[in-house]
Amino acid sequence: MSAATAKPDQLLFRFRAKDTVSGVSRETLMKLSDTLGYTETQVMHLALAKLAKEVIPAYEADEGDLTEKQLAAIRKAVPQGKPRSVKSSLF
Repeated sequence: MSAATAKPDQLLFRFRAKDTVSGVSRETLMKLSDTLGYTETQVMHLALAKLAKEVIPAYEADEGDLTEKQLAAIRKAVPQGKPRSVKSSLF
């Protein structure tokens, strides 16, 4: 099948009989659609996009705290003189 005739990804979605913490009824989706002025599909995409932004990290996790060896190397590389403010270092 060529790209021009390929069907878009689809998902069968079953509504809950009543709203729960983990699902909504068709009636609720219709109310959201009417309130927002979006189609039902747009409401579902909006909800999933918000959930993804909330749940999926925006960046990869690092390796954790720096080791004492890494901290020592940083201290050695950075002058450890009298503390100065950013303002005093600019003027």
